[in-house]
Formats: sequence, structure tokens, C-alpha cells
Amino acid sequence: MTGFRLHLLRHGEPELTGRMLGRTDSPATAGGIAACVARASGLDVTRRIASDLSRARVCAEAIGPAEVDPRWRELDFGDWDGLAAGDIDPEGLARFWDDPDVAPPPGGERWSDMVARVRGAIADLSPEPTLVVTHGGAIRAALHVLCGFDLRATWSFALPYAALVTLEVWDGTPRSAQVTGLATA
Repeated sequence: MTGFRLHLLRHGEPELTGRMLGRTDSPATAGGIAACVARASGLDVTRRIASDLSRARVCAEAIGPAEVDPRWRELDFGDWDGLAAGDIDPEGLARFWDDPDVAPPPGGERWSDMVARVRGAIADLSPEPTLVVTHGGAIRAALHVLCGFDLRATWSFALPYAALVTLEVWDGTPRSAQVTGLATA
């Protein structure tokens, strides 16, 4: 079975932290960009892709030329976008964390909608070593799509800024993968 290496890099630390950053386009800090460049150092890739949000795109461009694909965006948190968790109705937030498809943020995106767009982005990848600089939610959605992780499993590990998840992706319909590396420190 032929495959290709896919590296999913979470963007560097944004200027705004501790908030629900979906479509809110908070730029990455200089330190966050440097952390991504350091994490990607030595990766053997022929293609780079980034979310269109600047906190991911600028980190990718600091690594090298990158294509932009908005399907790799973070979940849209709707009315909660840009807010700290403490500023959100605790019951509504608890329902969201319990099942983001049944209880999405008001005016926001359902988990299944983000999964669908990430699934499309994955299906369109050419079978070559690729680095995608994206967001925590999109990485978790990719693990759901490629590895079959259920919702609870996608949240069972830390994914800090500049974390790198490496997968071996096998062609097929649908594609599948195995996690071969996780670098977070």
C-alpha cells in the first residue's frame, strides 16, 4: 500500500490567548512564529499548506512558500468567537463541550461541518510529503477523519501551540492514516 507523510502543525501562540479563537484573526506572536519554524526544521516536505487565518498563514510562510486553503480554518465559534470561556454562559459552554454537533455555539459552526470541510481538504491532497499549518480543532478533525478517533478521543491529549502531529496516510476511499509522531515540547 502506498502512502505519504502528512505533518499537521498547530500555529504558534497568538497575541490573544485564553479565548475561543475561530474566525477571530489574532496574529501569532514573534515567539509563536519562531516556535513553528523550529518545530518544522528538518521536515522533508514538498508541499506546504496553511489556513487562511494569519496566525497559521504567517507561521507557514516563515517556514517556506505555502498555499492557502481556508478549509483548514478553526471551528467558527459564532457569537462566542473572541471571548474567554469565563465570559460565556457556563451551561451553554458545557453542552458544547459535551457534544459540539448537537449544541454548537450560537451562530457558530457544527463539529460535523468542520469535519466535512477538513475531509474535503484531505481528499484533495496530492500523495506527497506535506506540511499543513492549521489550528487545534482542524487537527482534531483530521484525526477523526483519517484515524477514526471519536469525539472524546480527539480531546484526550494536549495539543499546544506549535505542536506537530505526523501521520502516514494511505490512499484509498476514504483515506486512512496512522499517527507516527507527536511533538509538543
